[in-house]
Amino acid sequence: LPLISVWRYLYFSFRSRFIMRNLKLFRSLEFRDIQAPGKPQCFSLRTEQDTVLIGSEHGLIEVDPVIREVKNEIPLVAEGFLPEDGSGCIVGIQELLDHESVCVATASGDVLLCNLNTHQLECVGSVASGISVMSWSPDQELVLLATGQQTLIMMTKEFEPIMEQQIHQDDFGERARKVRVWSREFALQSTSEPVAGLGPALAWKPSGSLIASTQDKPNQQDVVFFEKNGLLHGHFTLPFFKDEVKVNDLLWNADSTVLAVWLEDLQREENSTLKTYVQLWTVGNYHWYLKQSLPFSTCGKSKIVSLMWDPVTPYRLHVLCQGWHYLCYDWHWTTDRSSGENLSDMANVAVVDGNRVLVTVFRQSVVPPPMCTYRLLLPHPVNQIMFSAHPKKSNDLAVLDASNQISVYKCGDSPSIDSTVKLGAVGGNGFKISLRTPHLDKSYKIQFENSEDEEVNPLKLGLLTWVQEDVFLAVSHSQSSPQSVIHHLTVAPSAMDDEQGQLNISSSVTVDGVIISLCCNSKTKSVALQVAGGQILKYLWESPSLAVEPWKNPGGFPVRFPYPCTQTELAMVGGEECVLGLTDRCRFFINGTEVASNITSFAVYDEFLLLTTHSHTCQCFCLRDASLKTLQAGLSSSHVSNGESLRKVERGSRIVTVVPQDTKLILQMPRGNLEVVHHRALVLAQIRKWLDKLMFKEAFECMRKLRINLNLIHDHNPKVFLENVETFIRQIDSVNHINLFFTELKEEDVTKTMYPPPVTSTVQLSSDPDGKKVDLICDAMRAAMENINPHKYCLSILTSHVKKTTPELEIVLQKVHELQGSAAPVPDAVSAEEALKYLLLLVDVNELYDHSLGTYNFDLVLMVAEKSQKDPKEYLPFLNTLKKMEVNYQRFTIDKYLKRYEKAIGHLSKCGKCEG
Repeated sequence: LPLISVWRYLYFSFRSRFIMRNLKLFRSLEFRDIQAPGKPQCFSLRTEQDTVLIGSEHGLIEVDPVIREVKNEIPLVAEGFLPEDGSGCIVGIQELLDHESVCVATASGDVLLCNLNTHQLECVGSVASGISVMSWSPDQELVLLATGQQTLIMMTKEFEPIMEQQIHQDDFGERARKVRVWSREFALQSTSEPVAGLGPALAWKPSGSLIASTQDKPNQQDVVFFEKNGLLHGHFTLPFFKDEVKVNDLLWNADSTVLAVWLEDLQREENSTLKTYVQLWTVGNYHWYLKQSLPFSTCGKSKIVSLMWDPVTPYRLHVLCQGWHYLCYDWHWTTDRSSGENLSDMANVAVVDGNRVLVTVFRQSVVPPPMCTYRLLLPHPVNQIMFSAHPKKSNDLAVLDASNQISVYKCGDSPSIDSTVKLGAVGGNGFKISLRTPHLDKSYKIQFENSEDEEVNPLKLGLLTWVQEDVFLAVSHSQSSPQSVIHHLTVAPSAMDDEQGQLNISSSVTVDGVIISLCCNSKTKSVALQVAGGQILKYLWESPSLAVEPWKNPGGFPVRFPYPCTQTELAMVGGEECVLGLTDRCRFFINGTEVASNITSFAVYDEFLLLTTHSHTCQCFCLRDASLKTLQAGLSSSHVSNGESLRKVERGSRIVTVVPQDTKLILQMPRGNLEVVHHRALVLAQIRKWLDKLMFKEAFECMRKLRINLNLIHDHNPKVFLENVETFIRQIDSVNHINLFFTELKEEDVTKTMYPPPVTSTVQLSSDPDGKKVDLICDAMRAAMENINPHKYCLSILTSHVKKTTPELEIVLQKVHELQGSAAPVPDAVSAEEALKYLLLLVDVNELYDHSLGTYNFDLVLMVAEKSQKDPKEYLPFLNTLKKMEVNYQRFTIDKYLKRYEKAIGHLSKCGKCEG
C-alpha cells in the first residue's frame, strides 16, 4: 500500500525562490540514548510544549530534548492495546489540541486517546483488519485511516465515521501504479494514468500545487510531480544509479520550499557498508538543487526510524534513529560570497548543487542561474562553502562535503589543468578565456576524536569559518548539556606534503549556551559568536589563552540580541566595531539595538551598509561617521533629505553581493532572475575616490555611462583639477570625450545642488570668486591641449573658445581660416572643412555667418556661407558690392549691417572726402 500523503495545506502561500543562496546549519540539537524500553517505531511533536512523542512496541513516551529528560511514559502493553511478546506496532501519533490529548493508532486496529496529564487511556475505535496509516488534516477536523483491507476510512475529529472507499481497482497494470486524489468531502477528483515504476512514497506540497512521488526508469530514478488532475508535471533525477538506492519517503517542509528525500542503499555486494541518506532539495528557475545531504549508517543505533519537518518552524527537521537517538536540525538561508574589498576580489558567489559548486564571478560577468561562470566537481555532495577571510586571498574557497572532507581551492598558477574545475557560461569553442579559475590545492579529512560522533550525527561540526591559511574554526554542541565547543582545525604536520591531508582538532574551547552563528571581520580579524539566548561573545582566537569574553558596546555594556539573528556581520560604525544582525522576521539590530523592522536583506561593503526593505527600496548609508540614531532616522521613512541614499527597487528584491571597488550592486528578484543596479551612493562614493586619486579616466567613463553630470570632475576639488588639467587630458585621450566634457560645463556648482558630498568630507568646496568657472576651465584646458598636441585636439580647442561665457567666435573662425591656409599636412590634424562642419553643430549658422562677416575676411565669409542654407543669389551680390567699396567704407558698411555702431563710426571717420 502506498503511503498516504499528508493533507493539503490551504493556508501557506508560495515564498520567494532562493536561487543564489544555500542552506546553512543554524543549530543542531541531539539527545542520545533515551532511557526507554523497546525500539522506537514512530514519533510526533507537541509544538506548544517543545517536546517529542515517541512510540515503541511497549507504549508511548514524551521527551524534552532541550533539557534531555523523559517527561512522560504511557505503557500500552499493560492495558492490552499492545501484545506482550513485543510484536506490536504504533503506526501513528498525533497531538489533538481540542481534546488536550494524544491520538495513537496501532497496527492491530485500535485508535486510542491518551491524556498525558492524567495518563488516562480511551479506545475510541477499532478496525478489525488493522490500520497501516493514520493521517490528520491540518485543521484537525478530519482523520483518514488506511486499513488492512485496502480501504480508506474518513472520520470526524469526534471519531464518527463519514465514509469508506476502496483504494485499489482490478484493472491496475503490472508494475504500474496510479495516483488517486480525493476532495475533502471524499469525492474522487482524479485518477492518473498508470505510471510504470511509480514508487510508494507520496508527498503533497503544502501550497497545494503538486504531489511528489518517485519513478524507476531504465537507467535512473526520478522524483516526479503530479498535478491535482493526475497529470505529470516535471521531475528531477536523483544522483544515484538504478537499483542503487530505494526511496523510503518524501517530505515537504511547511512553506513548500524544501523537499526532503529519505533514501536507503540497496544490498549490492556482500559485507558492503550500507547507508541511509536524507537529502534536501530546492527549486529555482525550473532547476532542482541538492542543498544538503546527510549520510547515516543503516546498522546499529544510527539507522533512521522516522523523520519529519516541524509544522511551525519551516526549516527545522526532526530525525529519530533506532538506538533511541533524537536529532533536530535548524537551517537558514545564507549567501556564500567572497568578502574582499580590493580590486583583486572577483565578487564570487557560490551555490551548492549536489556534488557541484556553481560559482559566479560578478566582477566579470552576470550569469543568470542555474548557469554559472565555472563549477567545481566534488566526489561527494556538498554541505557548506566558506571563502577565505584573508583580505588578499578572498577568492580562495573551501568546500565541506558529506564525507566530512574539506577541499581547498586556491586562485593562482596551477601546475596542471584541474579536471575538477569546469567552465560554465563563459566557456566554449572559439572564445578567449580571460578568467583565472581556481585549482584544487589540497583535500583534508577531518579527524574526529570519537568516530561514533560522525556516525550518529553526520553534521557534527557546523559554522565552519576559514580564518587563516591552514586554520579553520568549527562549532559542535554538547550531547549532555546546553553548551557549545569551538574547535581549532589545523593541518596535521605529517600531511603537509601528502596529496590527502588531515585536519586535527588542535584545541577546543567550551562556551556556555548553544552557538548559532559565527562571523569574522577580514580587516580586524575579530570573531563574534551569537548564543541562542542572544548574548554576543568575542572569541580571541589569536591569543594563547583562546579566551571568550562578552562583546561590549561603546558604553561598556554587554551586547545582546533580543531575538536570534540568522545573518550576522561585523562592521565599523562611527569608528567602533559593531555586530549587525538580521532575524528571519526582518528585524535589524546593531549591537543589540533595533534599528529597523522592515529589512529583507543587507550587506556590508567597505564603509557602506546596504539594505533592502519591505517598502521596495534599497538604502545605502555611510558608516564612517554614522550613529544608531542617524541610521534609525534614515530607515524610519522612505523619504530622506539626501536623495542619493535611497533607490526604488522591484518588490521582493534581495541583495546578492556588491562588487568591490566598483559601483555594481547585484540584486535577486522574486521570480529568480538577477539584476545589476548602480546605487547612486556607491557611484558617487567611487567617483570621489577616483578623483582623489587623479584617476580621471575611470571616473569619466563611469559618469558618462551612468549619466552623472561631468561638472563633478571639476567641482569635487577645483584646485586639484586645475592643477592637473594636463593629466586629465592625457588620461581621457579622446577628442570626442573632451568635447563632451566642454558641452556639459556650466557655472552651477553641482556639489552644492545635485551631488552634495558627505557631511564629513574634507574636500575644499570652493569655486572662482568671480563666478567664471567655465572660462577658467576652458582657458586652462586649451592651454594644456595646445601644449600637448594642438593638431590632434584642434576641435576641442575650438570648443573651448565657443563654450566660454562670451563665445570667442572671431578667434575660432580665424583658426579655421588658418587651417585652410596651411599647406603641408600634419598627422592627426583636421581640415578646415571638418572644423567648420563641427562648428556649425555648436553655433547657429546665421550667427556664425555674421561673425565671419565681422572679420572682414571674404574668403572666410564665403566658406561659412557655402555651408549654410543661404541662397547664393542673396549673399553673393551683397558680398560683391562690399568688395567694390573702399576699405574703410567697406568696414563701415559691414559694421552698420551688424549693428556694431561704435566700430562703424570709427571706420567712417577714416574714410576720405567724398569725391564729386
